[in-house]
Amino acid sequence: MNPTVSVTRQYPASSEEAFDAWLNPAKVGKWMFGPPLREEKVLRMGLEPKVGGRFSFVVEREGKEFDHAGKYLEIARPERLTFTWGVRGMSDESKSRVSLVFLPTAEGCELTLTHELDPEWADFAERTRAGWEKILDSLGRFLRQQG
Repeated sequence: MNPTVSVTRQYPASSEEAFDAWLNPAKVGKWMFGPPLREEKVLRMGLEPKVGGRFSFVVEREGKEFDHAGKYLEIARPERLTFTWGVRGMSDESKSRVSLVFLPTAEGCELTLTHELDPEWADFAERTRAGWEKILDSLGRFLRQQG
């Protein structure tokens, strides 16, 4: 069984708004990568938001390029989004799966992210959780600014 991490956040935005922030390259670049999170520069972002479509988010960090890549497995707007996840040259994205579940709330929505890690990365589970927490907190700041 693959090691799994899970993170839940509440947002003052609709499920649709939170969902769409994951599939729009102009939006993803404002919260998932770059200065909102860490000292890095976004070099290229590409995504094909359809089942079977691929994405690639290339950043430069500490003089090195990192390509966060994957494939969309499920797109059920605005309830669920599932994709593979990896960093080219470091991890096999086909062995790592991220699922997002969006639930409407009285104040907006709740997002639960579950990441099934490649077993080779089991020792990095807590680091992975911390990374997703930082990313989801950045998404929250982005959604508040949009609202």
